[in-house]
Amino acid sequence: MQDQAPPQAVTTLQSLIWPEQGICTERDLYVRLSGPAGLSERRHELRFAVGGRALFDTWFNLFNIGKWRQQCGLRDLRLALEGEGRFELAVMLAFPHRSWERICNDVITLDPEAPFVLDLSPLLDLEAGQGVIFFELIALEEGRLSGAQWQTAEAPRRTPELMLSITTFRREAAVERTVRRFETYIAASPLRDHIRLTVVDNGQSVEIPESSHVTVIPNENLGGAGGFSRGLLAARDSGASHCLFMDDDASVHMESLDRTWRMLAYATDPATAVAGAMINASHRWAIWENGALFDSRCLPQHMGTDLRNTGQSFAMEFDTTGPAPDKLYGGWWYFAFPVDRVAHQPFPFFVRGDDVSFSLVHEFNIVRLNGVVSFQDSFTDKESPLTWYLDLRSHMAHHLSLPEMEIGALRTLKIAVWFFLRNLPRMHYETLAAINLALADVMKGPEFFDANADMAQRRADLKALTRQEAWTAAPGHLPEERIRRAPRGRLMRTLMKLTLNGHLLPFFSRWGGRIVLRAEDRGKVGWSWGAAEITYLSADRRQCYTVRHSKRAFLREAARFTALALAFLLRYPRLLTRYRKGYEQMTGEGYWRAKLRMEGAGAEGS
Repeated sequence: MQDQAPPQAVTTLQSLIWPEQGICTERDLYVRLSGPAGLSERRHELRFAVGGRALFDTWFNLFNIGKWRQQCGLRDLRLALEGEGRFELAVMLAFPHRSWERICNDVITLDPEAPFVLDLSPLLDLEAGQGVIFFELIALEEGRLSGAQWQTAEAPRRTPELMLSITTFRREAAVERTVRRFETYIAASPLRDHIRLTVVDNGQSVEIPESSHVTVIPNENLGGAGGFSRGLLAARDSGASHCLFMDDDASVHMESLDRTWRMLAYATDPATAVAGAMINASHRWAIWENGALFDSRCLPQHMGTDLRNTGQSFAMEFDTTGPAPDKLYGGWWYFAFPVDRVAHQPFPFFVRGDDVSFSLVHEFNIVRLNGVVSFQDSFTDKESPLTWYLDLRSHMAHHLSLPEMEIGALRTLKIAVWFFLRNLPRMHYETLAAINLALADVMKGPEFFDANADMAQRRADLKALTRQEAWTAAPGHLPEERIRRAPRGRLMRTLMKLTLNGHLLPFFSRWGGRIVLRAEDRGKVGWSWGAAEITYLSADRRQCYTVRHSKRAFLREAARFTALALAFLLRYPRLLTRYRKGYEQMTGEGYWRAKLRMEGAGAEGS
């Protein structure tokens, strides 16, 4: 493997991603520097004095050779480096559960007039099905690195015409910022003729100037399902081969678009889709999910992976290299897919669950690429009676609507039981009321979703019942904690489980504990054991709400849930038939064109 000029035109599969203000500035997630070496974030450049060192074994900038070989049949690969100065270059190949290989260790000279190119094609003949490669530079004199690309001389299999679809509702500043970032990116991109952006404005309030690459569509507010349905129909009508659903704040590095386009262009399977990961914006070094499974509930994959840790990052890449697991879905904060493989539009869930259903009903080959990730506010921080209501509706509807997801009446009801029991120990009685409302609405059949596609009435209903669980300004002094027994001790934990956290014990409100928890810990039910009063505090400590033990509220909601559960079991066979038929109708193209009052609304389509 010697440095050489490329013998023919090459395509860049992956370029460096740099730390970026407003997205993520955790430098060690991109490059690890030691010695006299520094990063210019503004110029996207590394500067070295003698002995300076840069290591690119990071999740954002490693190259997953196993994934590109398996998904694209790649047979040609080069590493191109741009800059100037003399360096020791090392290229490493890491395998799971075995020693790594040092593929190259040489002294090279970077010439500012032409890139240094290293042919790595022989690596593609190795038998290992999994592996990632990365490089390291050690400066032997003053120098700089201004760019690095993983390239191939192979021609792409197709030229994707990719339409980005962003749905927004009265988040004018966020979506305008996203559009500005996109316009800056696309103006300099070699893909400028093959990528465009459509903003579906559900609030009909944004003022974004249209351009040759950006279109704005005013739309009725039928939630994310209606907005993304409108975007998908626009992609189909405009002749786009692929569509990419993204959130309106689009907190992604624009290099993600390049990596996605290249994978779609080179993939051997025309049904290939790309699902972006998600990172909690509060902890930008930790994966929240890198794809998720749906099996009675949503199961985020690789949650908590610390991207500062090389071993954890590599393990995640190795795990996502093979065939996608059954029931994998991609979140619509970043999901790219081929338009011609779409047989069903989104189901009218409004929000929550439309992305799950869309992935499960289609036979996409879902690929997860390193560095393709959206930074989002934590779902736990957004939790409310409304979100629990929406989640339970969609969870049950998936199993009622899709034949391949059928699990029977008892197991489907068990989903609602799990939702109820998650909130009872935490004394979230308003959420329990919302769960009961969701179960009642599910039993009204798919027609309820059609009649309430805008969720206007239910949003008002849920807002009216949310009193205790609504965030308010935090007082200067929070309630003093009172912990009677260690909540995670075995004896206390057992007693609290058997008594539903004191709901079956007399006078528990008088002798139970009083605690304060951060919002991000709301999902840790075990921390509430023994508490009769819990104050939840927002991440910035400026807002809070307090819930208190109430046997009256418990008995009221438990009695209603029991009655609804029995009714669900009796009606299950009829519900199954109605949802199967309703799903086919309500995910048809003609249904959505009529719902959105589009031209050609009478057209038939599935």
